[in-house]
Amino acid sequence: MNIDTFMWILARVSGLGATAALGISLLTGLALRSAVLDWLATNRAVRATHEFTALLWIPLGLFHVVFLLLDSNVRNMLRPVDFVVPFQAGFGALPLGLGTLSLDLIVVVAVTGWLRRRIHAAAWRWIHRLSYVACALVFLHALLGGSDFSSPQVSAITWSAAAVLLVLSLARVAWGRLSAGDSRELRQEPEPAGRAPAPRRDGGAPPRGDYTARASERRR
Repeated sequence: MNIDTFMWILARVSGLGATAALGISLLTGLALRSAVLDWLATNRAVRATHEFTALLWIPLGLFHVVFLLLDSNVRNMLRPVDFVVPFQAGFGALPLGLGTLSLDLIVVVAVTGWLRRRIHAAAWRWIHRLSYVACALVFLHALLGGSDFSSPQVSAITWSAAAVLLVLSLARVAWGRLSAGDSRELRQEPEPAGRAPAPRRDGGAPPRGDYTARASERRR
């Protein structure tokens, strides 16, 4: 095995990993905010998986690009700018352009995610939805330009994941989505026994009965 073949294999592995991470991130994100799956909004493992895979996709996608550039066979046909500006490549312009555009969209979604507190909620929500477009573009990129779809295992997993994403997306449209407030209420945990009640957000005091009970205990 020469170095170019090794780089090509690493590019394929990182590309498959990036696709899997993006798909898992979308699946868990839909599960957390879909009304039909509201029982998952309290699952910390699902939330942690969503947050982790949303970040994992970017370095895997970048590794995919870097390993392709390290392959001399690819480097002789493509320029570095072709991996940033879509549909400019002289070879495989459509599938490569779809992959480049998906990477650009995910970078925008990730950067705006880090700047969420500084962006209007409605604008951030619409930008965040670009991740669904990016996932569809990645799927088309792999279908049109990748050689891994010739593997029955990869093809079965990818098509199954795409079908589940489609079903969950339709369910979210049909049954609605959980608002941020609804998600917080479902995740809210009861106060442990014996702990003093937390102050109310409006600045008011906790229920009077709790203070009365504590005062009577002190007088005993």
